[in-house]
Amino acid sequence: MNLKRSAAVAAIIALGAIPILTSSCHKDHNNPPATMTFYDTLGGTATVNDPAHPGTMIEKGRLGLRTVVDSAIFIIAGDKEINGYFTVLLSEVGQGNLSGFQALSKNLTDFLCVATGAKDFSYTGKNMTDAHNPAANSRISMKVAADDFDQFVVDVAASAKKNGLTDAMIARVGALLNSLKTTVVQQ
Repeated sequence: MNLKRSAAVAAIIALGAIPILTSSCHKDHNNPPATMTFYDTLGGTATVNDPAHPGTMIEKGRLGLRTVVDSAIFIIAGDKEINGYFTVLLSEVGQGNLSGFQALSKNLTDFLCVATGAKDFSYTGKNMTDAHNPAANSRISMKVAADDFDQFVVDVAASAKKNGLTDAMIARVGALLNSLKTTVVQQ
């Protein structure tokens, strides 16, 4: 594994493993504070105008995650180390067909919404093993290698940073993605 990539992935995982503890000087044991989900820290269920669909409202947490996902897809598309996994998608986009991009964006955004604690969404895509196996999913070009998965995490972290997530939030996204590594990596 590339030493720079290895250090970046280790930093993302280490930061994600650090628990964020909050406490108060006065504890009310009858009314404990509500526990915020990661989705809540990303904006939660407050609704805002959806810039991609004028006149439509979207949960702020979902908009933030979708923005990171869409940006990450573009970063990955330009990353020669891993864009070979997405030849079908890149070919479609090159021909002006955005349906595959939109489906990937929706599935990955749904997945991250659910994984971060959103209650109003569900993930209906393939399980992680099938989604990353060309025998079960013709949209992926080859089975995923460990180094390439690590580069994917680095690219998503770069997207999250570009879109204003804090280092602690980026670490949590990285830890969440790394929790899937054993089901995604198949070679």
